[in-house]
Amino acid sequence: MEDNSSSSSVATCQASFLQRTLECLSSSRLKLQTEEAAPVAVTALQRYLCEQAEGQQTDSYSYDVTVTDGVCRAKCFVHPSLNHLVHTNILRTGVDIHITQGSFVYNERRLGHGYICIEQLRCRSVLLQSDVPLQVSRKHYLSLWNNDDPEGDIWTSGCPPSDTVLDVSKITLLRSLESCFRNTWKPLPLLVKIIHKSRLRYYGKFGLKIDYPYQAYFEVADQSGTMSLVLWNELCPEFYQRLNVGTVLYLQSYTLKQSYSNRSHPQMDHHRMKTFNSIEICLNPRNPTSVITVVSPKSVLPQWGLPEVSYQFITRSELEKLSNNSACDVIGLVTFVGRVERVKSKGNKEKYWTYRWIHAVDGTSGHPFILEVFSSSQPEIFSRICPMTYLVCTQMRVCKVENSLPYLTSSCETETFITGYHKGQPYVSDPKVKSFIQWTKTLKDNVVLQKTAVGGHYCYPRPPQKCTQSMSDPSGERKTEWELETLQYREHKRLAIQGQITAVRYVKSPKTTEPQQTQQKEQLQEVKERLCQGLLYQDSVSRRFTFDEKDVLLQWGNLQPTRWAPEQTTDTIPPVVCQGYYRVTILGKSSSGIARGCCLLFLIKGSLICDMFCLAEDVLETACELEDMHVVCILDLCHLGGDKAEVLISKVYRVTDDEVQPN
Repeated sequence: MEDNSSSSSVATCQASFLQRTLECLSSSRLKLQTEEAAPVAVTALQRYLCEQAEGQQTDSYSYDVTVTDGVCRAKCFVHPSLNHLVHTNILRTGVDIHITQGSFVYNERRLGHGYICIEQLRCRSVLLQSDVPLQVSRKHYLSLWNNDDPEGDIWTSGCPPSDTVLDVSKITLLRSLESCFRNTWKPLPLLVKIIHKSRLRYYGKFGLKIDYPYQAYFEVADQSGTMSLVLWNELCPEFYQRLNVGTVLYLQSYTLKQSYSNRSHPQMDHHRMKTFNSIEICLNPRNPTSVITVVSPKSVLPQWGLPEVSYQFITRSELEKLSNNSACDVIGLVTFVGRVERVKSKGNKEKYWTYRWIHAVDGTSGHPFILEVFSSSQPEIFSRICPMTYLVCTQMRVCKVENSLPYLTSSCETETFITGYHKGQPYVSDPKVKSFIQWTKTLKDNVVLQKTAVGGHYCYPRPPQKCTQSMSDPSGERKTEWELETLQYREHKRLAIQGQITAVRYVKSPKTTEPQQTQQKEQLQEVKERLCQGLLYQDSVSRRFTFDEKDVLLQWGNLQPTRWAPEQTTDTIPPVVCQGYYRVTILGKSSSGIARGCCLLFLIKGSLICDMFCLAEDVLETACELEDMHVVCILDLCHLGGDKAEVLISKVYRVTDDEVQPN
């Protein structure tokens, strides 16, 4: 929490201000403006699909914010013009805000109700009994930073499985369902085991009259084979977190439909069972209402003939032997965890995926597993991955690229588990899992801790040896500025620019005022603006993991939480010591070779300059030779929150008369 030194008299003043504001807006005045507003604390920030028709505002989502002064608490609507403050993590949980202008909006669907809108960084509010959006045609909130994670109390997880006696004498097998699909008679109940689980898919959009537009795929099996099962809409909040790999289901009133061919599928050859992929089982909330019985493990009988869940664990020493895009399961001891970042999904400018890079070792190779782990609708696990934990990732896909060691990336069917979540999972009896556990018993914590790291900028895989950027494309400089301006919080982008290096400066440490080595050619024409200021942010540098700092390091590496909690630490981690870095100044060039700015505002008057850090080894080794060189640079951009935008060079290519060569 920021500014937490207020006295009791100030707290009383805050309480009276918030209460007066609510009473004034909801009684006689529909708009209130004040410049002397007392601060209130943001305790929750929640996202949902907005109600406006397409084209009426710049994005598809609305935000509700909950504020408190310690005595009074209110939920308020954030005016769409302030959405950018959420996108850049300026308006966030745990900060104090001043409400300087708000208005009261009557709810036309509920007599006597309404809410308050924060119009100039600050507020709309009304207290509701249930945790639902203020625009009441929306029934639930989305995860703040992606669409894959369940969010809120509507997602049921604690309901115990059924101990009821089941009549399994009148069930049907999966192999019989294809004939049911071609006929009109009602299919008999199914008794199946879940062998794979996908992450959630949210498909909400404007005009869709569905309260809970969710879908989740499962692969289920019985003694006859495997088939896909789809959980739809309201049934996702009720059942998704209760249906896990190994769970046995007794299903009634389901429907069948032709399979959706364009979706991804897990690789299941290792199960050695027949796969029925022409149709899929649909569990619907109505028409008809599916009846789902989660069977207690102690009620499952061997005579049912349900198959065991099978895995395909590999060791790190076996990874190079696998073909590109093949699937595997891995277990390892985590030694590095990168910060959580976001990337836009293909084809949707407002949908983001969240991911982090992880290193894990298993003792079979001198190299770690390099894992690109995307959120798998398990936010409580994804946010708690840290060094020294045992990590299991299922259904990972092999990626083999030029100039880099192979790495593994998530699929839609990937699930992750860490220490504290392994108990009861079917993989615990796998021979390779048991072998890994035996190896970890030979390790000493203090030795492993010396090799751990968390956070910071992480660049993988390395850019290719040869540049594929077209030299006839003059849009690179303009695009760089546009990409920086449109970056959202923790969004990562990679792009290429070309230009001439006009200065290379070595900075020995963040506190160094005089450069140890400077090559400067005096920023040739009048410079109107810089794309970035050339500052080294603490968030860009990884640091050693320690158990004493575990909570603050987890908080530092994760995204800003939806809700602020009193136990949330306000401690800051000590600054990391950076041995040194190079700052490079690049003057943008057009395809004709004429110096020009990176945006149209400066096309005629002067040039735009971009200062960036060079941390990659291949840059440092040749830094002295870079002055005046015409280059193509691969840039990694990431928004770190507030006004901090990280710009790092991950690769430099030297431009010759004939081609672009690696430098």
